[in-house]
Amino acid sequence: MSEVRTLVIDGHDVAATADQTVLSAARENGIHIPTLCHLQGLSDIGACRLCMVELEGSPRLVASCVTRVEEGMRVTTVSERLNAYRRRVVEMFFLERNHVCAVCVANGSCELQGAARDLGLDHFELAPLHPEVAVDATHERFVLDQNRCILCSRCVRVCAEVEGAHTWDIQGRGADARLVSDLGTPWGSSTTCTSCGKCVQVCPTGALFEKGRSVAEPKARRPYLPYLVDHSRA
Repeated sequence: MSEVRTLVIDGHDVAATADQTVLSAARENGIHIPTLCHLQGLSDIGACRLCMVELEGSPRLVASCVTRVEEGMRVTTVSERLNAYRRRVVEMFFLERNHVCAVCVANGSCELQGAARDLGLDHFELAPLHPEVAVDATHERFVLDQNRCILCSRCVRVCAEVEGAHTWDIQGRGADARLVSDLGTPWGSSTTCTSCGKCVQVCPTGALFEKGRSVAEPKARRPYLPYLVDHSRA
């Protein structure tokens, strides 16, 4: 059994096991920390940087999803510094691609939209990049729209860790990074894809969606993932 650690999160005394992250400990105690790349049942990689928190005695912010709890740790999850940081992160997600919410299948059920709303992001201060990115509709059932991808890698991890197909990966660096199937093969020509649809279900935006879905039609059934993970380990 893991040792118990005691820490303070936003002034509240919290007990957690040594193998827990700050994010896990906070959520177990009803303390909300925003995330986009985190999803219960998948490994955490700290990709979105939205879950950053302040640690007493540290000058830098840390990603709560990959930071293990320590005895006596004092954590702050809400501050002006954090709110400003998170707003800028979400703003950059919007501006690095071409998110046209009015014509998106995920409009109204998009986690990026939700994060912007919760943070009070009602305008952009930076200039949009307007990149030329592709739409891959070669798959019989699904579509990949790079315009809406935020590179959270949920699809990569669910495909590898739950389905075991290892179809998806991230190619390139920085603003040139792209989600690719089978090292750049069109999705419809993939020899590893099982067409299970798990990647579509875990996508937080409208980057992966089922063909035939109309604008703003709810599609996600993310609560099923913990069941799938538990079942696969049975």
